[in-house]
Amino acid sequence: MRLRPLALLVTLLAVGTALEACTNLLVTKGASKDGSTMITYSADSHTLYGELYFKQGGRHQPGAFRDIVEWDTGKPLGRIPEAPVTYTRVGNMNEHQLAIAETTFGGRKELQGPSGIVDYGSLIYIALERAKTAREAIQVMTSLVETYGYASTGESFSIADPNEVWILEMIGRGKGQTGALWVATKLPDGTISAHANQARIRQFPQGDPATTLFSKDLISFAREKGWYKGEDSKFSFVDTYAPLSFGALRACEARVWSIFNRAAKSQKIPMDFVKAEKGARPMPLFVKPDQKLDVRDAMELMRDHYEGTDFDMTKDIGAGPYKLPYRWRPMGFKIDGQDYVHERAISTQQTGFSFVTQSRSWLPDPVGGVLWFGVDDTYTTVYVPISCGVQAPPKAFAEGTGNFSEFNWDSAFWTFNFVTNYTYTRWSDMIVDVQKVQREYEGRYLANQAEVDRTALDLYKKDPAKAREYLTQYAAKETSQLHARWRKLGEFLIWKYLDGNVRNEKGGVTHPKAPEDWLRCIVKEHGDVIKVKKVEGLAPDED
Repeated sequence: MRLRPLALLVTLLAVGTALEACTNLLVTKGASKDGSTMITYSADSHTLYGELYFKQGGRHQPGAFRDIVEWDTGKPLGRIPEAPVTYTRVGNMNEHQLAIAETTFGGRKELQGPSGIVDYGSLIYIALERAKTAREAIQVMTSLVETYGYASTGESFSIADPNEVWILEMIGRGKGQTGALWVATKLPDGTISAHANQARIRQFPQGDPATTLFSKDLISFAREKGWYKGEDSKFSFVDTYAPLSFGALRACEARVWSIFNRAAKSQKIPMDFVKAEKGARPMPLFVKPDQKLDVRDAMELMRDHYEGTDFDMTKDIGAGPYKLPYRWRPMGFKIDGQDYVHERAISTQQTGFSFVTQSRSWLPDPVGGVLWFGVDDTYTTVYVPISCGVQAPPKAFAEGTGNFSEFNWDSAFWTFNFVTNYTYTRWSDMIVDVQKVQREYEGRYLANQAEVDRTALDLYKKDPAKAREYLTQYAAKETSQLHARWRKLGEFLIWKYLDGNVRNEKGGVTHPKAPEDWLRCIVKEHGDVIKVKKVEGLAPDED
């Protein structure tokens, strides 16, 4: 997850664990309805501006260099030789349908501050520029840190091409040390996985390079440090390099549990692990979903506040009268010497951007790869289909259209945030209006995608450039229309809910009373003061 310096001030729970907050879902070919691979990503940070990164590929002269700029801070870290040929990337997907996402897990404090110039964000985007497949991406990423050193804390990467889906987990070797410790595993076909700011690979096969790759000193390094003394076959990356804490379970693994619980409910994966109950068994790295997933399912799995579970954020007094499933930072607090935490759900207010990628092996790359992209909160965003073959990003999403420092109506990020932040004030009522428009647009995009594919494919057979031009224009048109519609939605919400009023279907102003359970809370806390009393026996005015 991309963290700006200010965000670092609010990323610690009272119990001492990092709340670096992103969520990934990974879907293999055999687990999807149409045979595509998919990964999702919510890029969460309180100071992250949501935009669609775009870099044109090309050929480069011998002796050319590429600057390495830290994704979190914009700080220059160094330079490396440029590759002779680089590929165009659109967001976190490249022109060959390769997609990469991440979540930060931090890991052992002893391994922080390694000596290197390649941060985790640069690893993602350089790999997208240089690799065509997931295996190639892993080779690029691990070679980069071996040659130039790693410059971040522990990271879990989701890597998908049209045929394979991998998880790569990586951490540095500590202060002043170069290189990195890492393990990568391919998900079995027919399964899904997820990670959310906590490393998830435990034991892994060590003699099967077709399914698992790892750094040569992954286990020996741990032995030298005294962190592991068992048999090689029982070595666990998680337990050695990213030991679990209460916060890692409750704020991170709980999000994975929520995805598994909804997608594979028949497996009845208990909550005892994420509740940190003694003796609880860890969750599996992957599960087989009850039913195969499509793009809509992936979107909906990224929209969650633990509804209907023990962690349901609408059920306690913190939700207020209108059942707001969000809690403002800081997430940890202490009362009478006891530490407490608010839940950290998948859907969160500080999301800069999120996406669902779709890689389809049976279509040519510019048509087969689709980045379903949205800005702001996953629960309220609209995912727009943007082909990996586009020649330019839609203006409302493009870099340079806006920034985090200044509100701008031309920016989709600011327009969506305008709507969502107003919706938070009367959530249970306003979310109905927001979702009506959200579902209208996403439903239309999903219904039209087959025709878009057919048109693009026909053009591609005649002239690939014409297909790219069509897909670019389609993304630009749909994004522009959505952007304008979302601004109108904001204006409608202001009109409908002005000053606590609620207009009915005819535009008349009404004043629905607050929910009774909330009124009862008020009475319990303040009833003696606001109780209506019969007026009798008042002293006469002696004047």
